[in-house]
Amino acid sequence: MAKGMGDILKQAQMMQSKMESIQKELADKRVEASVGGGMVKVIADGQQNVLDIKISPEIVKPEEAEMLQELVLSGVQEAVKMSRDLAAREMSALTGGMSLPGMF
Repeated sequence: MAKGMGDILKQAQMMQSKMESIQKELADKRVEASVGGGMVKVIADGQQNVLDIKISPEIVKPEEAEMLQELVLSGVQEAVKMSRDLAAREMSALTGGMSLPGMF
């Protein structure tokens, strides 16, 4: 029985090490969301950090400020969602689809 617990502990430690490695790799991965027909683009990394927002100059007009705000918000939300999905896929590959509460 003790040997079985030791094996489980070793597996848990290996999984933790792999998860830490994946977290580091996610920091280097990028997702890009494009909204408004490409007028606004948002880039995020695999750790849900928004890295860049690109706004097409043709939509920066005072009378269209409200639309711009909505597009930027939409782009940020989509990029964060895509980043979370990327992280979930990476972790799922490690855990064999097993859900680990609090991870993602």
